[in-house]
Amino acid sequence: MRRANMLFTLTLFFIVNLMNAQGFKNFVSVDGNKLMDGDKEYRFISFNVPTLNFQEDEMNFKETNPYGLPTEFEMRDVFATVKEMGGQAIRIYTIPVKHTGFPKNAPTYVEAPGQFNEAAFKITDKMLQLANEYNVRIIFSLLNNRQWMGGRPNYAAFRGKTADEFWTDPQLIEDFKATLNFVINRKNSYTGVKYKDDKSILCWETGNELTSPIDWTINITRYIKSLDKNHLIMDGWYSDDLDFPFVREASLNEWSIDMVSSHHYERNAIDVPKNIKKNIELINKRKPYLVGEFGFISTSGIESVLDFVIDNKDVSGALIWSLRHHRKDGGFYWHSEPLGAGLFKAYHWPGFVSGEKYDESNLMTMYRNKAFEIQGMETPAVSAPLAPELLPIEKAHAISWRGAMGATGYNVYRSESKGDPWKIVGYNISDADVPYFPLFHDKTAQLGKSYYYSVAAINASGTSERSNIVGPVKVNELAKIDTMKNLGFVEDSKAVIPVVGSDRNFKEIRNRLYGDYGSELTYSIPGKLEEFKLFAFEKKRFRYIAIHGSNDGETWVDLDIFPESFTNRDSSYGYWKPKIYSYSGDKDYKYIKVLFKGGIAQLARVEITYK
Repeated sequence: MRRANMLFTLTLFFIVNLMNAQGFKNFVSVDGNKLMDGDKEYRFISFNVPTLNFQEDEMNFKETNPYGLPTEFEMRDVFATVKEMGGQAIRIYTIPVKHTGFPKNAPTYVEAPGQFNEAAFKITDKMLQLANEYNVRIIFSLLNNRQWMGGRPNYAAFRGKTADEFWTDPQLIEDFKATLNFVINRKNSYTGVKYKDDKSILCWETGNELTSPIDWTINITRYIKSLDKNHLIMDGWYSDDLDFPFVREASLNEWSIDMVSSHHYERNAIDVPKNIKKNIELINKRKPYLVGEFGFISTSGIESVLDFVIDNKDVSGALIWSLRHHRKDGGFYWHSEPLGAGLFKAYHWPGFVSGEKYDESNLMTMYRNKAFEIQGMETPAVSAPLAPELLPIEKAHAISWRGAMGATGYNVYRSESKGDPWKIVGYNISDADVPYFPLFHDKTAQLGKSYYYSVAAINASGTSERSNIVGPVKVNELAKIDTMKNLGFVEDSKAVIPVVGSDRNFKEIRNRLYGDYGSELTYSIPGKLEEFKLFAFEKKRFRYIAIHGSNDGETWVDLDIFPESFTNRDSSYGYWKPKIYSYSGDKDYKYIKVLFKGGIAQLARVEITYK
């Protein structure tokens, strides 16, 4: 009997997984220049999510490797967000290829010609399982033109050849075909379904913004067709002239290319609809057409593009660049966009004050409305958030949680015992305020006491159930934390200026204080000093900052502190060098002064713990 029950359970488990694996009834097909889902036209407005299957934005201050594999929590947050916003498809960036410029411990997908990282591909397996579960399809881009996350230059580097040889060299072409064969014929370790049989894949895209000759493209698309009779293929060729982003005639005449796209980052927003219209005229109803990427323009500019797409049935859809999701260690992942004029970042749903400079909240609301409009649907009310997950707490001034999709803020609850009444000690706290640091500082915690904590997510539609309870948390020290939004925390300053912008160089920290030779900051210590910790960025490896201590604010002692450096060897973004200057000596100084002694530095955070 027990064996029969076990067999029934295993059978039920198999059926449930098979149902999840087959969430879609149809492969997307083509009828003239229309994309079709069965007998229904398939049109969408949605997102590029370049980190869905590979993370490049882990910017914890001490982390020297920004690359990693996303967790199931992080991937679910993406799918739940896109679903909530009316999106029906996600375009991923590429299949990452080993890059000699990456940190040594950075994971990747393609380790060498014909050698693949199984742990990484299980992430893509999970991605497709979730795509079926959430009914959101994947535009599966297969190659990057540039080195970001690994692309054509990396395949060439395996063989000691140049990136341009990738298009014509037989060996390099065969190496790439080996990847295609592996991916297309891969059996999903979660669902048992081969990728070529998975209906959640909208199409294969030959690559991201490829400068490929048409001969290479035809070779590759016909090879894909020989492996996979089910899925559409989209040409990833890209006209890299920002002012003339047009499709190419040769792609429209090739039978193995099912659909085409264009990317739009024109300098003038009014040119985007004009150039989309020119592409419609060039295509002349011969193939489905997609606006594969666009962005870095005003909310009204984005709305004009979307209205044009919705009104012109010769465009199957549009995908804005780009969306980032909640982070497993609290808050969101952040990404400043190289083409974003030092202003635009990847978007976070539902939009926050931190994105006010690029009108994030208004844009996300408008974008959601348009995503439902293109489907002929009324926009539903925003879903109330589910409960967040409170992370382990060591100190009452460093509390974080895994965010809930759609939450605009969080209420933090505290109790002196699990059975006591709960008190709100933090109201409507944003998890998009201070990137990559703890989300909440309980400033009302009393020294020597122990507390339990819980947190609930809120938005306009309601409040979630409270999270798990964490505690007891013993308060062994108090804290004074300066996040550099202004000069309000300092006792005195000299020639120090609050700065924002170019945040990628500074681990995406939005608020910093800039100082040059002779600049100074002075902090007063509210009690007995335990530790003074300064998070700073300097352009070079040399020490440009000195830390002095004083008991009276007049006589100063150089504490002769050498910083700990956390340099990222990836030179792709021009990172400044993150350094931590810390003092926890036995002198009970009442004042700490930060002096700029040489080249330019920027300060990101000060943490003072005391009793």
